[in-house]
Amino acid sequence: MTTKPGVWVTLGEPRTAAELEHAGFDWLGLDAQHGHFDDRALRDSFALRRDREATVLVRVAANDPTLIGRALDAGADGVIVPLVDTAEHAESAVAAAHYPPRGRRSWGPLPGTPAGSGTVVPVPFCAVMVETALAVENLDAIAATPGLDMLFVGPFDLSLALGLDVDDLLSDRSEHAPLPTIVRACRTAGIPAGAYAGSPDRTRALQEQGFAWIAVATDTGVLHQGSAAARAGLSADDS
Repeated sequence: MTTKPGVWVTLGEPRTAAELEHAGFDWLGLDAQHGHFDDRALRDSFALRRDREATVLVRVAANDPTLIGRALDAGADGVIVPLVDTAEHAESAVAAAHYPPRGRRSWGPLPGTPAGSGTVVPVPFCAVMVETALAVENLDAIAATPGLDMLFVGPFDLSLALGLDVDDLLSDRSEHAPLPTIVRACRTAGIPAGAYAGSPDRTRALQEQGFAWIAVATDTGVLHQGSAAARAGLSADDS
């Protein structure tokens, strides 16, 4: 499966998020769980959106229909829902993301909602996170949820939940290891496996494990890398 590099956006600054959509990444993940994106920052970010050059997802703070609906109403292409442990949890997330008859999302007059009943409704992208031991036990049932588009791994939380070092989790390719098991469940269900990496080494490890949607960097990481590249262009005398 083709790798889709993404950037994880945490600063909650709308103009930065808008610029990153045009930086060559396939997708962006705006973090409303552990980042600085509150409701206002999400709405302001999507208000600046013009040409859609990348898929923009929001990691909501919880598997909550109101949070999922408001992220989509603001203009997100989809959501990443944390702490999903069972197929029932996954079904709840999918239902919250879709209008009836598939789901139970409520219509509201914000930029991300269709204009009216005659409008073609875009299908939202819905991913759920695998970050607990219970989720690993229920992988096949979670992945088979109708309307689910991706399983997304938070390797730091998953390693904590399993009592593993994150590097050991990423490097373990044995048959019944967590990450290969997740990738197999996704392939069986016909959906991609995604994950947060945030560094080149973790990106390579996840790519080798078979993950497709990978957050290869953060917005702060891109700023640091860009500033380092700019400084490297200075001559020795100028520096």
